[in-house]
Amino acid sequence: MCFHLTTQVRATNLQELVYKNGQAGITKATVSIKFDNTDKAESPLGYEQYDEITITRQVVVGGRNKYAINGVNVQNNRVQDLFRSVKLNVNNPHFLIMQGRITKVLNMKPPEILSMIEEAAGTRLYECKKQVAQKTIEKKDAKLKEINDILEEEINPTMNKLKEERSTYLEYQKVEREYEHLSKFCIAFKFVSAQESCKKAVTDEQEVQEGISTVRAQIEKGHTDIGTLEEQIVELQHQRDTETGGQLTALEGKLEEDVKVEAKALAAVKGIKDSVKAEEKKKKQLQKSLADDRTALQQKETEMGQLKTVFDSLREADEQQAAALAAAQKRFQAISSGMFSGDDGEDATLAQQLMNAKAAIADSESARKQADMKLKHTRQELNKRRTAMKKTEAEYKRDSKQLETMEAEVARIEKAIGQLQYDEKQIAELEEERRALRQEINRVREKLDVLESRYPQLALDYRDPERDFDRRTVRGVVGKLFNLKDVNTATALEVTAGGRLYNVVVDTEVVGKKLLERGQLQKRVTFIPLNKISSSCIDQRTIQHAERMVGKENVQTALSCIKHDPQLTKAMEWVFGNTLICRDLDTAKKVAFDPHVQRRAVTLDGDVVDPAGTLTGGSRAARGSVLAELHALAGAQKRLGMLEAHLAKLEEKLAHLTQNADRYAQLKQQQELKQHELGLVRDRLAQTTHAQLQAEVEQMEAQIVELEETQQKCVSLETEQRGRVTHLEEQMRDQKAVRERELKAAEGEVKACKAKAEATRKAWQERQQEEEQMRLEIADLGTSVQTTEEQIAAAETALAQYAERLTEAETELTEAKGTGSCWGIPESTMVGWCG
Repeated sequence: MCFHLTTQVRATNLQELVYKNGQAGITKATVSIKFDNTDKAESPLGYEQYDEITITRQVVVGGRNKYAINGVNVQNNRVQDLFRSVKLNVNNPHFLIMQGRITKVLNMKPPEILSMIEEAAGTRLYECKKQVAQKTIEKKDAKLKEINDILEEEINPTMNKLKEERSTYLEYQKVEREYEHLSKFCIAFKFVSAQESCKKAVTDEQEVQEGISTVRAQIEKGHTDIGTLEEQIVELQHQRDTETGGQLTALEGKLEEDVKVEAKALAAVKGIKDSVKAEEKKKKQLQKSLADDRTALQQKETEMGQLKTVFDSLREADEQQAAALAAAQKRFQAISSGMFSGDDGEDATLAQQLMNAKAAIADSESARKQADMKLKHTRQELNKRRTAMKKTEAEYKRDSKQLETMEAEVARIEKAIGQLQYDEKQIAELEEERRALRQEINRVREKLDVLESRYPQLALDYRDPERDFDRRTVRGVVGKLFNLKDVNTATALEVTAGGRLYNVVVDTEVVGKKLLERGQLQKRVTFIPLNKISSSCIDQRTIQHAERMVGKENVQTALSCIKHDPQLTKAMEWVFGNTLICRDLDTAKKVAFDPHVQRRAVTLDGDVVDPAGTLTGGSRAARGSVLAELHALAGAQKRLGMLEAHLAKLEEKLAHLTQNADRYAQLKQQQELKQHELGLVRDRLAQTTHAQLQAEVEQMEAQIVELEETQQKCVSLETEQRGRVTHLEEQMRDQKAVRERELKAAEGEVKACKAKAEATRKAWQERQQEEEQMRLEIADLGTSVQTTEEQIAAAETALAQYAERLTEAETELTEAKGTGSCWGIPESTMVGWCG
């Protein structure tokens, strides 16, 4: 097996195992070994189903070795693991003690015997894997520490800063809402003032009517003046027509000039947008080119790294061969000069080496004698210390018993603390979590307050109209009684519902009447009684026809866009039942005016197409959709409920943990006191004469072991050097023959080293040219990447400039359109006849 799977073969290299080194056309050498696997109890893990296991090794000329288990190619380590699992290590075969290794095994030291037992028992495999796993864990721990440092130093400070900015932004929104609320009060005041002015105007109108009656009476009396008045009227009409015609001409000229300005501004906007598109296209092409160059650069750098590894290995091999050649030449020169290499690697004559060996024997004998003297003296002192220790042993045992009693007391207190199940660290963590939860709940509540304050019309405040009034009969405002399936339909559904969005749903008309009479409502309210409301919705045939006409994805009923309580179906049908939601205005026109549909259609942008022929739409208010805000409000309420439930569980857990806090504090104080007393006793024991003598005894015992090892080393060295002296004396008796033999061997070694050095130098120089070429390619790619990045930066600068110009042009276009709106063409609302 050792011949089969290891390097212990009778050949200088593995290719010599191939027949005639592959020169006869045979390029492979294969050897297999079969094992009986019928004993399943001793079978390797994973091979229990095989009755026979065949392991094959194949040597290929100029190629790599191949290994196979039962005909399946595997890695070398897979074969080694298989043998180790059955207590066979082929690279360190202690299961087979070969000839010439028995003495070495018998002289093994305890660590080596332990290693042999581990390998024979098959546990060495797991020790190796354990070391690999520990190294991997160390690398992962370092990476984890790096990630934690990034969190603490970069991400957490950024999060704190963003939280502060968010608080500032919420404060700004609150001020903005207050401003909007006060603006509404101002508008309401203006409206009331206008109503009063209107009433005053009605009174004035009555007075004028009375005056007209008086004038008519005067006219009846003054028929004689009619002719004169008619002439004056004709003259005034002619004058009016003249003045009106001149103003109209001026207005037409002004309009034509404004139209030209608007067309010019529109052309400028279009031109800038075209330039922006071209620049963006150019930027995308540059980014694609940059990505390709970076990919190529990364690939080249990877190839360069691989080539550098090969290049470095070749250069290192060249340096090693050069050093080996220099050493061989030095050895050849030394042998030519009559010197030989000693055991220490230094060149010297045989006489000088013999003299050095005898000197080493003398030094070793001197060191051994000194060790003998020190060992004798140390043993005498050790006996004295042990005798002195016996005199103080009784007192020391008494103090030690006191120490054991105190240690038992400390252990009892620690056990009592452990039984309390009180964990200060866990409580601190839970309190920190509770603080964070409360902060999060406050933030969510602030968000809810913000969302609810934006739309006070969605609030329903009333008092119970009678005792034991069932508030469940008041279902609430329509806008809060359904959820959106898709937030993109919020605007369309809001337009569909209109004012009905703020109506209140009640079970019966009686409930609504009670609330109107005795509910002390704060505002005007319209009720929808579920038992009286008459609803209708679009039939399925009409819906299918509309879907076939424009596509199912472009049209849907308003009812299908919401989720609601089935008990509220009639109210929802009354609000949303007869409206279709369309993707765009063209689709809405096709659906609304189709003779087989003839239903009101609303686009996702809020434009309304009525089959009667009206089209309503245009720009909308800057505020967000009410339904979208309500959707966000529902999400915030759900999150608030989850957070409050989590906080309640946390409070319960904290209460359970802190109920033993007083007992824990008492035991903790006792523990600290006992540990302090225990430390004092230990210090007193360490300073006693007995303890000092014991320390000296341990030190002397260690010194004796060291001196005995020194004696053994000296004996081994003397034996080795005496053998060397005998060998050198034999060589000196036949010095000439030895010199010729060594000289011939050194000459052969010089030739072999020179051939290897030339081969490695040639391979290194070939790779050097390839490395230079690769460096040039990487430099070119780096330049290309830098140039492309500069072009992308220039394109981004140009886009920024275009953006500024586009903003200016759009401002001019808006001003031009604003001038056009002065001619009576409002953009906010458009009503016209269609079809």
